Amino acid sequence: MRLDGKKIILGITGSIAAYKAAILLRLLVKEGAEVQVVITPAGKQFITPVTLSALSGKPVISEFFEHADGSWHSHVDLGLWADAMLIAPATAATLGKMAHGIADNMLITTYMSVRCPVFIAPAMDLDMFGHPSTQNSLRILAGFGNHIIEPGEGVLASGLHGKGRMEEPEKIVEILTGYFGSKKKLLNKTFLVTAGPTFEKIDPVRFIGNYSSGKMGYAVARELADRGARVILVSGPVSLKMDHPMVELISVESASEMYTAATRVFVECDGAVLSAAVADFTPEEPVRRKTKRGKEPWDLRLMPTRDIAEELGRQKKKGQLLVGFALETHDELENARQKLLKKNLDFIVLNSLNDAGAGFGVDTNKISILDQYNNIQNFGLKSKALVAADIVDKLVNFTSAAEG
Repeated sequence: MRLDGKKIILGITGSIAAYKAAILLRLLVKEGAEVQVVITPAGKQFITPVTLSALSGKPVISEFFEHADGSWHSHVDLGLWADAMLIAPATAATLGKMAHGIADNMLITTYMSVRCPVFIAPAMDLDMFGHPSTQNSLRILAGFGNHIIEPGEGVLASGLHGKGRMEEPEKIVEILTGYFGSKKKLLNKTFLVTAGPTFEKIDPVRFIGNYSSGKMGYAVARELADRGARVILVSGPVSLKMDHPMVELISVESASEMYTAATRVFVECDGAVLSAAVADFTPEEPVRRKTKRGKEPWDLRLMPTRDIAEELGRQKKKGQLLVGFALETHDELENARQKLLKKNLDFIVLNSLNDAGAGFGVDTNKISILDQYNNIQNFGLKSKALVAADIVDKLVNFTSAAEG
């Protein structure tokens, strides 16, 4: 997969790693991309616009307007033009500005205007990279859905050895081509995603629910849509918004409503990712009026809800892909394996409440993926946006294998 015809904004900031930007730019052009360089004033202290312009075949943009004639560079037009924005190298200062909306230069205003995926390749000394403020900026940016290209380890400009070296240009180009290759594989495909909790009514003002925020499911839906798929998102009650043009939102409240919606639309889908935390039990007979507090115990009779994953596993036809989730507190791997087999899943995403930073109500997750071939992949703690990318990568691999 090449980058033929792709329009890429290459953002360059004030780091010694800016010399790699020339190599990166040359490789992008060689792969067929049309590249517009946007460089910060500090970036020009490390590499000249003349060099970059010669390699890209375009004038380099740095300021909001040209001092010679007053012509304006429109960050809005740039944002609409691009298929991807790549910021390499990205300094700690730029990361902080991007994370907090400090749009005081052309690069940041362009970043805040683009509608395309954004890839960020940090470059700095190891102590600066490891500083809590830098790590917080990266978590925020990943939470926005940006793709963080982790720096490598090695000898740094300071002479120290550690993590902070900008990833090599060849690897960055490989990441971009891989991204657009996976996007091509999901074009014209439709996926069902379930997300959030369900609320099971006890009476008009009370319900049985859980702590699910829906963040994981929404991140998966957005990642699928960013890669070209049409997504039908069946969501329980959450405070999140979904404004992606490729995502159709169906809002439900109860497990029964989610079951009805999911089983209805699955037939038209190429696959489903079932990340919702669906209630296992629901009151047998909700009370029509608010029940007043008294001195006697209130006994509720609960009935099991219908199992969405099991039903879709039964309905699944050749070529359809089914992905489940397992949130466990004990015997995690064994419970996940049993669920994988029982519900006819292609693979299952396991996370444990015993792992700090994983589970409900947080912006991070730590997962393992188990598939029907007994393969297990373990991932470290990441933002849910990056976890979603790992899940969709696995989905793309399964889709490719099924077709090929």
